Amino acid sequence: MFTISVCLIVKNEEHHLARILECAKKFADEIIVVDTGSTDKTKQIALAHTQKVFDFEWCDDFSKARNAAFSYATKDFQMWLDADDFITDENIKKLCDLKNSSQDADVFMCKYVYDNLAYFRERLVKREKNFKWEGFVHEVIVPRGKIAYLDIEILHQKHAKPDPARNLKLYQSALKKNVKFTPREQYYYARELYYNGKHIKAIEALQKYLKMADKFPPDHLGALILLGDCSSALNQPEQALSALFQAVQIFLPTSEVCCKIAHIFDQKGETKKAVFWFKAALQAEKQTSGFVLKEYEEVIPCIELSRLLFSQDFPQAKAFHMRAKKAMPTHPAVIFNQQFFD
Repeated sequence: MFTISVCLIVKNEEHHLARILECAKKFADEIIVVDTGSTDKTKQIALAHTQKVFDFEWCDDFSKARNAAFSYATKDFQMWLDADDFITDENIKKLCDLKNSSQDADVFMCKYVYDNLAYFRERLVKREKNFKWEGFVHEVIVPRGKIAYLDIEILHQKHAKPDPARNLKLYQSALKKNVKFTPREQYYYARELYYNGKHIKAIEALQKYLKMADKFPPDHLGALILLGDCSSALNQPEQALSALFQAVQIFLPTSEVCCKIAHIFDQKGETKKAVFWFKAALQAEKQTSGFVLKEYEEVIPCIELSRLLFSQDFPQAKAFHMRAKKAMPTHPAVIFNQQFFD
Protein backbone atom coordinates (compact mmCIF):
# COMPACT_ATOMS: atom_id res chain seq x y z
CA MET A 1 0.00 0.00 0.00
CA PHE A 2 1.31 3.47 -0.84
CA THR A 3 0.26 7.13 -1.13
CA ILE A 4 0.23 9.43 -4.19
CA SER A 5 0.98 13.11 -4.72
CA VAL A 6 -0.66 14.30 -7.95
CA CYS A 7 1.33 17.18 -9.46
CA LEU A 8 0.17 19.55 -12.23
CA ILE A 9 1.63 22.61 -13.92
CA VAL A 10 -1.01 24.93 -15.39
CA LYS A 11 -1.59 28.21 -17.16
CA ASN A 12 -4.99 29.59 -18.20
CA GLU A 13 -6.78 26.25 -17.87
CA GLU A 14 -10.09 27.47 -16.44
CA HIS A 15 -12.17 25.56 -19.01
CA HIS A 16 -11.11 22.04 -18.03
CA LEU A 17 -8.96 22.10 -14.87
CA ALA A 18 -11.88 21.21 -12.59
CA ARG A 19 -12.53 18.03 -14.58
CA ILE A 20 -9.10 16.49 -13.97
CA LEU A 21 -8.99 17.70 -10.36
CA GLU A 22 -12.30 15.93 -9.70
CA CYS A 23 -10.71 12.78 -11.12
CA ALA A 24 -7.58 13.20 -9.01
CA LYS A 25 -9.54 13.69 -5.78
CA LYS A 26 -10.86 10.12 -6.09
CA PHE A 27 -7.44 8.51 -5.67
CA ALA A 28 -4.83 11.15 -4.73
CA ASP A 29 -3.61 11.68 -1.16
CA GLU A 30 -2.30 15.11 -2.10
CA ILE A 31 -2.87 17.44 -5.06
CA ILE A 32 -0.25 20.02 -6.00
CA VAL A 33 -0.94 22.70 -8.61
CA VAL A 34 1.87 24.96 -9.84
CA ASP A 35 0.62 27.96 -11.81
CA THR A 36 3.00 29.45 -14.38
CA GLY A 37 1.25 32.79 -14.89
CA SER A 38 -2.50 32.40 -15.38
CA THR A 39 -4.59 35.48 -16.10
CA ASP A 40 -7.98 33.74 -15.92
CA LYS A 41 -9.73 31.84 -13.08
CA THR A 42 -7.33 28.90 -13.06
CA LYS A 43 -5.91 29.58 -9.59
CA GLN A 44 -9.35 30.09 -8.04
CA ILE A 45 -10.52 26.75 -9.49
CA ALA A 46 -7.37 25.04 -8.22
CA LEU A 47 -7.83 26.49 -4.73
CA ALA A 48 -11.37 25.12 -4.65
CA HIS A 49 -9.87 21.61 -4.88
CA THR A 50 -6.58 21.91 -2.98
CA GLN A 51 -4.76 24.38 -0.75
CA LYS A 52 -1.42 23.39 -2.27
CA VAL A 53 -1.35 25.93 -5.11
CA PHE A 54 1.97 27.59 -5.85
CA ASP A 55 3.35 30.16 -8.31
CA PHE A 56 6.23 29.57 -10.68
CA GLU A 57 7.78 32.28 -12.83
CA TRP A 58 7.74 30.92 -16.39
CA CYS A 59 11.22 30.64 -17.96
CA ASP A 60 10.55 28.74 -21.22
CA ASP A 61 11.43 25.44 -19.54
CA PHE A 62 8.74 22.82 -18.84
CA SER A 63 11.11 20.57 -16.88
CA LYS A 64 11.92 23.30 -14.38
CA ALA A 65 8.21 23.89 -13.80
CA ARG A 66 7.49 20.17 -13.36
CA ASN A 67 10.47 19.74 -11.03
CA ALA A 68 9.14 22.65 -8.99
CA ALA A 69 5.77 20.85 -8.69
CA PHE A 70 7.52 17.62 -7.66
CA SER A 71 9.50 19.51 -5.01
CA TYR A 72 6.29 20.18 -3.04
CA ALA A 73 5.27 16.49 -2.98
CA THR A 74 5.32 14.67 0.36
CA LYS A 75 3.74 11.28 -0.44
CA ASP A 76 5.30 7.96 -1.50
CA PHE A 77 4.81 8.45 -5.24
CA GLN A 78 4.73 11.52 -7.47
CA MET A 79 2.21 11.34 -10.29
CA TRP A 80 2.06 13.97 -13.01
CA LEU A 81 -1.06 15.01 -14.88
CA ASP A 82 -1.96 17.76 -17.34
CA ALA A 83 -4.99 20.02 -16.99
CA ASP A 84 -6.55 18.62 -20.17
CA ASP A 85 -6.14 14.98 -19.11
CA PHE A 86 -9.07 12.80 -18.08
CA ILE A 87 -9.30 9.50 -16.22
CA THR A 88 -12.32 7.23 -16.58
CA ASP A 89 -13.97 5.65 -13.54
CA GLU A 90 -12.60 2.27 -14.64
CA ASN A 91 -9.04 3.58 -14.62
CA ILE A 92 -9.55 5.48 -11.37
CA LYS A 93 -10.57 2.16 -9.78
CA LYS A 94 -7.40 0.57 -11.16
CA LEU A 95 -5.32 3.35 -9.59
CA CYS A 96 -7.08 2.85 -6.25
CA ASP A 97 -6.49 -0.90 -6.47
CA LEU A 98 -2.82 -0.27 -7.28
CA LYS A 99 -2.43 1.99 -4.22
CA ASN A 100 -3.89 -0.70 -1.96
CA SER A 101 -1.93 -3.57 -3.48
CA SER A 102 1.48 -4.95 -2.58
CA GLN A 103 2.83 -4.20 -6.07
CA ASP A 104 6.09 -2.29 -5.91
CA ALA A 105 8.21 -0.47 -8.48
CA ASP A 106 10.36 2.62 -8.82
CA VAL A 107 8.46 3.68 -11.94
CA PHE A 108 4.93 2.77 -12.98
CA MET A 109 4.29 3.19 -16.72
CA CYS A 110 0.73 3.94 -17.89
CA LYS A 111 -0.69 4.32 -21.36
CA TYR A 112 -1.19 7.87 -22.59
CA VAL A 113 -4.04 8.00 -25.11
CA TYR A 114 -4.55 10.98 -27.40
CA ASP A 115 -7.05 10.57 -30.26
CA ASN A 116 -5.90 7.36 -32.00
CA LEU A 117 -2.37 7.65 -30.63
CA ALA A 118 -1.30 5.54 -27.65
CA TYR A 119 2.06 5.14 -25.95
CA PHE A 120 3.48 4.33 -22.53
CA ARG A 121 4.68 7.18 -20.33
CA GLU A 122 6.40 7.21 -16.94
CA ARG A 123 3.39 8.23 -14.85
CA LEU A 124 4.14 7.46 -11.19
CA VAL A 125 7.66 7.62 -9.76
CA LYS A 126 8.89 6.82 -6.26
CA ARG A 127 9.64 10.08 -4.47
CA GLU A 128 12.59 8.74 -2.46
CA LYS A 129 14.42 7.94 -5.71
CA ASN A 130 14.58 11.68 -6.52
CA PHE A 131 13.59 11.48 -10.18
CA LYS A 132 14.08 14.67 -12.21
CA TRP A 133 12.42 15.95 -15.37
CA GLU A 134 14.71 16.61 -18.35
CA GLY A 135 14.22 18.67 -21.54
CA PHE A 136 12.88 22.20 -21.79
CA VAL A 137 10.20 21.07 -24.29
CA HIS A 138 8.56 17.65 -24.48
CA GLU A 139 9.96 17.01 -21.03
CA VAL A 140 10.58 13.48 -19.81
CA ILE A 141 11.68 11.48 -16.79
CA VAL A 142 14.21 8.81 -17.73
CA PRO A 143 12.95 5.59 -16.09
CA ARG A 144 15.41 3.60 -13.98
CA GLY A 145 15.32 0.93 -11.31
CA LYS A 146 12.36 -1.42 -11.20
CA ILE A 147 9.88 -0.50 -13.93
CA ALA A 148 6.32 -1.86 -14.11
CA TYR A 149 3.93 -1.50 -17.06
CA LEU A 150 0.29 -1.09 -16.04
CA ASP A 151 -3.04 -1.62 -17.77
CA ILE A 152 -4.08 1.91 -16.85
CA GLU A 153 -4.94 4.60 -19.40
CA ILE A 154 -4.77 8.38 -19.03
CA LEU A 155 -6.76 10.18 -21.73
CA HIS A 156 -5.50 13.45 -23.15
CA GLN A 157 -8.51 15.44 -24.35
CA LYS A 158 -7.82 18.95 -25.59
CA HIS A 159 -10.80 21.31 -25.86
CA ALA A 160 -9.02 23.59 -28.31
CA LYS A 161 -6.09 23.11 -30.64
CA PRO A 162 -2.88 24.49 -29.15
CA ASP A 163 -0.76 27.01 -30.99
CA PRO A 164 1.23 24.76 -33.37
CA ALA A 165 4.16 27.16 -33.30
CA ARG A 166 4.45 27.38 -29.49
CA ASN A 167 6.96 24.56 -29.04
CA LEU A 168 8.79 25.38 -32.27
CA LYS A 169 9.39 28.92 -31.00
CA LEU A 170 10.93 27.51 -27.81
CA TYR A 171 13.30 25.34 -29.85
CA GLN A 172 14.21 28.22 -32.13
CA SER A 173 14.86 30.45 -29.13
CA ALA A 174 17.16 27.81 -27.66
CA LEU A 175 19.07 27.52 -30.94
CA LYS A 176 19.64 31.27 -30.96
CA LYS A 177 21.19 30.88 -27.49
CA ASN A 178 23.46 28.11 -28.88
CA VAL A 179 21.85 25.45 -26.70
CA LYS A 180 23.19 22.03 -27.69
CA PHE A 181 20.31 19.64 -28.23
CA THR A 182 20.29 16.11 -26.85
CA PRO A 183 19.28 13.40 -29.36
CA ARG A 184 15.75 13.47 -27.96
CA GLU A 185 15.51 17.26 -28.27
CA GLN A 186 16.84 17.11 -31.83
CA TYR A 187 14.22 14.52 -32.74
CA TYR A 188 11.35 16.49 -31.22
CA TYR A 189 12.62 19.70 -32.82
CA ALA A 190 12.30 17.92 -36.17
CA ARG A 191 8.76 16.84 -35.28
CA GLU A 192 7.78 20.44 -34.49
CA LEU A 193 9.19 21.58 -37.84
CA TYR A 194 7.09 18.92 -39.56
CA TYR A 195 3.92 19.91 -37.65
CA ASN A 196 4.45 23.47 -38.86
CA GLY A 197 4.83 22.44 -42.50
CA LYS A 198 8.59 23.12 -42.67
CA HIS A 199 9.39 19.84 -44.38
CA ILE A 200 12.81 20.70 -45.85
CA LYS A 201 14.09 21.99 -42.51
CA ALA A 202 12.56 18.96 -40.79
CA ILE A 203 14.52 16.65 -43.11
CA GLU A 204 17.72 18.54 -42.29
CA ALA A 205 17.00 18.22 -38.57
CA LEU A 206 16.21 14.51 -38.92
CA GLN A 207 19.39 13.84 -40.87
CA LYS A 208 21.35 15.52 -38.08
CA TYR A 209 19.50 13.41 -35.51
CA LEU A 210 20.23 10.17 -37.37
CA LYS A 211 23.97 10.89 -37.16
CA MET A 212 23.84 11.29 -33.38
CA ALA A 213 24.87 8.55 -30.96
CA ASP A 214 22.79 7.05 -28.14
CA LYS A 215 19.49 7.26 -29.98
CA PHE A 216 16.44 5.89 -28.12
CA PRO A 217 15.21 3.05 -30.41
CA PRO A 218 11.53 4.16 -30.53
CA ASP A 219 12.67 7.70 -31.41
CA HIS A 220 15.05 6.29 -34.04
CA LEU A 221 12.15 4.40 -35.62
CA GLY A 222 9.93 7.47 -35.36
CA ALA A 223 12.58 9.61 -37.04
CA LEU A 224 12.76 7.29 -40.05
CA ILE A 225 8.96 7.25 -40.34
CA LEU A 226 8.89 11.04 -40.09
CA LEU A 227 11.63 11.30 -42.72
CA GLY A 228 9.38 9.26 -45.00
CA ASP A 229 6.42 11.54 -44.25
CA CYS A 230 8.45 14.67 -45.02
CA SER A 231 9.68 13.20 -48.31
CA SER A 232 6.15 12.19 -49.27
CA ALA A 233 4.92 15.71 -48.49
CA LEU A 234 7.58 17.03 -50.88
CA ASN A 235 6.47 14.53 -53.55
CA GLN A 236 9.71 12.54 -53.28
CA PRO A 237 8.44 8.91 -53.21
CA GLU A 238 11.84 7.27 -53.74
CA GLN A 239 13.39 9.17 -50.82
CA ALA A 240 10.36 8.25 -48.71
CA LEU A 241 10.71 4.57 -49.60
CA SER A 242 14.42 4.70 -48.79
CA ALA A 243 13.69 5.96 -45.26
CA LEU A 244 10.91 3.44 -44.69
CA PHE A 245 12.93 0.49 -45.97
CA GLN A 246 15.75 1.59 -43.67
CA ALA A 247 13.25 1.36 -40.82
CA VAL A 248 12.34 -2.19 -41.91
CA GLN A 249 16.03 -3.11 -42.10
CA ILE A 250 16.94 -1.76 -38.65
CA PHE A 251 13.74 -2.66 -36.78
CA LEU A 252 11.05 -5.29 -37.17
CA PRO A 253 8.45 -4.15 -39.72
CA THR A 254 5.64 -2.30 -37.97
CA SER A 255 2.11 -1.98 -39.29
CA GLU A 256 2.55 1.78 -39.72
CA VAL A 257 5.73 1.41 -41.78
CA CYS A 258 4.16 -1.31 -43.93
CA CYS A 259 1.06 0.80 -44.58
CA LYS A 260 3.11 3.84 -45.54
CA ILE A 261 5.20 1.79 -47.95
CA ALA A 262 1.95 0.40 -49.40
CA HIS A 263 0.47 3.89 -49.82
CA ILE A 264 3.49 4.99 -51.84
CA PHE A 265 3.29 1.98 -54.15
CA ASP A 266 -0.46 2.59 -54.52
CA GLN A 267 0.20 6.20 -55.54
CA LYS A 268 2.79 4.96 -58.06
CA GLY A 269 0.15 2.65 -59.56
CA GLU A 270 1.96 -0.51 -58.44
CA THR A 271 -1.11 -2.26 -57.05
CA LYS A 272 0.40 -5.72 -56.47
CA LYS A 273 3.16 -4.25 -54.33
CA ALA A 274 0.64 -2.12 -52.47
CA VAL A 275 -1.50 -5.19 -51.72
CA PHE A 276 1.59 -7.09 -50.54
CA TRP A 277 2.58 -4.39 -48.05
CA PHE A 278 -0.96 -3.81 -46.75
CA LYS A 279 -1.19 -7.55 -46.08
CA ALA A 280 2.23 -7.39 -44.41
CA ALA A 281 0.83 -4.70 -42.09
CA LEU A 282 -1.76 -7.20 -40.87
CA GLN A 283 1.00 -9.72 -40.09
CA ALA A 284 3.37 -7.28 -38.37
CA GLU A 285 4.08 -7.68 -34.68
CA LYS A 286 2.25 -5.22 -32.46
CA GLN A 287 4.34 -2.13 -31.68
CA THR A 288 4.61 -1.64 -27.91
CA SER A 289 6.89 1.38 -27.59
CA GLY A 290 7.05 4.83 -29.12
CA PHE A 291 4.00 6.45 -30.73
CA VAL A 292 1.52 3.74 -31.73
CA LEU A 293 -1.29 4.59 -34.16
CA LYS A 294 -3.75 1.72 -33.62
CA GLU A 295 -5.58 2.30 -36.92
CA TYR A 296 -2.55 1.04 -38.83
CA GLU A 297 -2.72 -2.36 -37.14
CA GLU A 298 -5.98 -3.45 -38.75
CA VAL A 299 -8.46 -0.79 -39.80
CA ILE A 300 -6.39 1.08 -42.41
CA PRO A 301 -4.86 -1.98 -44.13
CA CYS A 302 -8.26 -3.69 -44.28
CA ILE A 303 -9.97 -0.60 -45.71
CA GLU A 304 -7.24 -0.19 -48.34
CA LEU A 305 -7.19 -3.90 -49.26
CA SER A 306 -10.96 -3.81 -49.66
CA ARG A 307 -10.62 -0.87 -52.04
CA LEU A 308 -7.71 -2.31 -54.04
CA LEU A 309 -9.29 -5.78 -54.41
CA PHE A 310 -12.86 -4.63 -55.04
CA SER A 311 -12.78 -4.96 -58.83
CA GLN A 312 -10.60 -8.08 -59.07
CA ASP A 313 -11.54 -10.25 -56.07
CA PHE A 314 -14.92 -9.23 -54.71
CA PRO A 315 -15.23 -11.95 -52.00
CA GLN A 316 -11.78 -11.12 -50.59
CA ALA A 317 -12.52 -7.40 -50.76
CA LYS A 318 -15.75 -7.91 -48.84
CA ALA A 319 -13.97 -10.05 -46.25
CA PHE A 320 -11.46 -7.25 -45.59
CA HIS A 321 -14.32 -4.74 -45.40
CA MET A 322 -16.11 -6.85 -42.80
CA ARG A 323 -12.90 -7.15 -40.81
CA ALA A 324 -12.48 -3.36 -40.83
CA LYS A 325 -16.14 -2.93 -39.88
CA LYS A 326 -15.75 -5.27 -36.91
CA ALA A 327 -12.62 -3.43 -35.74
CA MET A 328 -14.06 0.10 -36.10
CA PRO A 329 -17.68 0.25 -37.32
CA THR A 330 -17.87 4.04 -36.98
CA HIS A 331 -14.84 4.79 -39.15
CA PRO A 332 -15.97 7.15 -41.99
CA ALA A 333 -14.38 4.98 -44.70
CA VAL A 334 -16.08 1.86 -43.34
CA ILE A 335 -19.45 3.60 -43.39
CA PHE A 336 -18.77 4.96 -46.90
CA ASN A 337 -17.71 1.53 -48.23
CA GLN A 338 -20.73 -0.24 -46.79
CA GLN A 339 -23.00 1.24 -49.47
CA PHE A 340 -20.99 -0.49 -52.23
CA PHE A 341 -21.18 -3.89 -50.58
CA ASP A 342 -24.88 -3.39 -49.88
